Amino acid sequence: MTAQAQATHNLLPADRSLSLYHLLDPEVLANPYPLFHRLRTEDPVHWDPFLHAWVVTGYNDVVTVLHHYSAERTPAPRQLSAMGLGSLNPIAQVMVKQMLFLDPPTHTRIRSLASHAFTPQRVEVLRAHIREITNSLLDAVESQGRMDVIADLAEPLPCIVTAEMLGVPVEDHQQLKAWSQDFAEMLGNFQHNPDRAARVLKSTLAMTDYFRSAMEEQRLHPREGLVNSLMNAEVNGDRFTEEEVIANCIVTMVGGQETTTNLIGNGVLSLLRNPDQLEKLRCDLSLIPSAVEEMLRYESPSQHTARLAPEDTILGGKRITKRQAVIAVMAAGNRDPERFPDPDRFDITRANNRHLAFGWAAHFCFGAALARIEGQTAFEMMLRRLPNWTLDPAPLVWRGNLGLRGLTRLPIRFGNREEISAPAAG
Repeated sequence: MTAQAQATHNLLPADRSLSLYHLLDPEVLANPYPLFHRLRTEDPVHWDPFLHAWVVTGYNDVVTVLHHYSAERTPAPRQLSAMGLGSLNPIAQVMVKQMLFLDPPTHTRIRSLASHAFTPQRVEVLRAHIREITNSLLDAVESQGRMDVIADLAEPLPCIVTAEMLGVPVEDHQQLKAWSQDFAEMLGNFQHNPDRAARVLKSTLAMTDYFRSAMEEQRLHPREGLVNSLMNAEVNGDRFTEEEVIANCIVTMVGGQETTTNLIGNGVLSLLRNPDQLEKLRCDLSLIPSAVEEMLRYESPSQHTARLAPEDTILGGKRITKRQAVIAVMAAGNRDPERFPDPDRFDITRANNRHLAFGWAAHFCFGAALARIEGQTAFEMMLRRLPNWTLDPAPLVWRGNLGLRGLTRLPIRFGNREEISAPAAG
């Protein structure tokens, strides 16, 4: 247990065992599902006094929160100033314009404009190119007989695809990834982290400048991509403002990278931990779409999200007051036995797999179609080209981002079994 987690552990009263603060403990973060099981079984709509929020873990209740509760939870700049956090105003000014944190009618307007630039049909056109990128990344490791799934494939693939999708220089993809990981701190963790605030602020300002410059470049030299599409999207005479283009390029970039990286890494680990399912998939690649959906359910890249109660309401027999914070734990809903038979079993042929990994209703993940195509392509190419995967015995380390579940690295070996079992040279 970390010093921070131990200090929290010592201060909590008798019912501390149900607090999501336990995710600060690396052992709980490595396997949060027993904690989610207890919450869902013992108190599915639970008041967590340490987060000052309701924690909701049952499938149907999570759907209710995602469908009907307010996403407008980002403090306005004036509110941050009143709390003595005025230095964070540049971050708030971006987040309050992102569709992720808006309710109708503002959300409807932005989503409608953006949908013209990001249709599933348009994303499908990218499938062949995603295959080319994946093959080039595997070319670099195939002869070595080993790879770090995160560094060699799961991170660079969505980074490169996202840069091309945005219409910005591909050579910038590593810088975009660094910014993305910093901004994800604001999306995945429960509360303000003063130790990281300066870095997140610096990255937000840098991203804002970057996309403002990209828009200027597009005006002079238009090129296909999301930046150009958002700049020119129009519905009944309505268009994005410059600040809205920048804000929604940022959230699309971050979501497109973080979700897909975690999907690929978590998925490879799930297959390695369930060799019968890995063998079944290797023998029948037509199961890949179904397998990817099960990976999303079983080890959700996005574990939870926050909402605000739109009015005084009753949920799960608990009275929730208007504007109280509610944390919808999608990863817990995805293991609800009332919705998924034998939910802790990883089953790549699972039927009726309507998981919550991409959210629900109006805020269903904008980049879900792209993430699915990238995940499907990555697993197809790995299975076709890399035989006999085995996990290196190094300890697994999960990222400290409590809401965006993923590994920092995932070293594996592959090749014929004699090569895998032989001791490494040097």
